[in-house]
Amino acid sequence: MKTKNFRIAVCILVVGMLAAPVFVMAAEKINLNTATLEELMTLERIGPKHAQAIIDYRQTYGSFEKIEDIMKVKGIGPKTFEANKDKLAVGEADLVEDSRKAEPQ
Repeated sequence: MKTKNFRIAVCILVVGMLAAPVFVMAAEKINLNTATLEELMTLERIGPKHAQAIIDYRQTYGSFEKIEDIMKVKGIGPKTFEANKDKLAVGEADLVEDSRKAEPQ
C-alpha cells in the first residue's frame, strides 16, 4: 500500500513539474515593442505572417504607444486583440503593474 501511494505521489509531482512552466509562460505578458517573432507567435490567432507584420509595423512606425495599437497592423482586428489583450504590454509600466497584481498582498 505504501508503494502504491508513493508511486501516485511521484506521478503527481512529475505532472506538476511539467505543467508549471506552461502556467508561468501563460502569465507573462508579451511586450509588443520588444517581442521576437517567436514570442509574438505564442499569441492566439498570430502566426508567422502576422507576427512579421507586427515587427514590420514597429520598424516602420516606431513603438506601439498602447496595446490597442496592434489593431493598426494589417490583418489584426478586434477579434485578435480581444483574444490577446490580457497578454499584451507596450512598456515597462505595463510589465511592472502586471507583476504587482500577481504578488500576494
